[in-house]
Amino acid sequence: MRILRRADARVLAGLLLVAGAWSANWSWSGLRTHLLFFPLWLGYVLLVDGATARSRGDSLFQRSPRGWVKLFLLSAPVWWFFELVNLRTRNWEYVAREHFDDLEYFLLCTVSFSTVMPAVLSTAELVRGLPWIERFARGPRFRSTPALRAGILASGVGGALLLVLWPRWFFPFVWVSPVLLLEPLAHRWGRRTFLAHIERGDWRPWVSLWLGGLVCGFFWELWNVRSYPKWIYHVPGVDSPHLFEMPLLGYLGYLPFAQALFLVKELVSFEDPELAL
Repeated sequence: MRILRRADARVLAGLLLVAGAWSANWSWSGLRTHLLFFPLWLGYVLLVDGATARSRGDSLFQRSPRGWVKLFLLSAPVWWFFELVNLRTRNWEYVAREHFDDLEYFLLCTVSFSTVMPAVLSTAELVRGLPWIERFARGPRFRSTPALRAGILASGVGGALLLVLWPRWFFPFVWVSPVLLLEPLAHRWGRRTFLAHIERGDWRPWVSLWLGGLVCGFFWELWNVRSYPKWIYHVPGVDSPHLFEMPLLGYLGYLPFAQALFLVKELVSFEDPELAL
């Protein structure tokens, strides 16, 4: 009963934060989203974590409040890495950037970016509890061999080089290369890997993370569409049709992005808390 009460408290707090920040973001005029993004997504994370605890009897926060907070601290530098890569690809930009000096911009962005990893991983755990996900427990199997892992690593390095040299044509490697580079490293360090799961034919972690990334992507783009400041995209060859600001094909990037977040978490903070995927 105590677990359910605490879960209900997170659900209620999350609902209040989402409702308040969402309505304010879409009804106020002028600069506002830089102050509302964090409470909006903190509310989302609390809501999803509480719903997970209610449905599964466990959640990221339930297992380790300290580890849950660590995900926020880890999230910001991870997304700053993608911002650094975007200096080369120029796939997105922020409208109203000129209203902030460099320090304000860095601090406000860092606070906002801190919600990315908790949002995706919490959503993946919630999705993992859906009954139909069990259909993917016995899928195709692939043996994880040294040659395969070396090929994956070489593909990641090659994709990263192509991205740097010809970003207009190879920008999808922004999302794919981190997975290809981190997967062999996770194996070498004895962490959980995607190849280990599909050796057993267990595709549930893959599907859960893919859906977790897509769900978060949908809400990122939905809440962004009437925000200010906001981001817009410049994606060569896939500019239409759109769902909100994002070209439809661009949503595919959320699939490997979610996997990359999982691998980063496994490599940096793999025990606290362990992901139930």
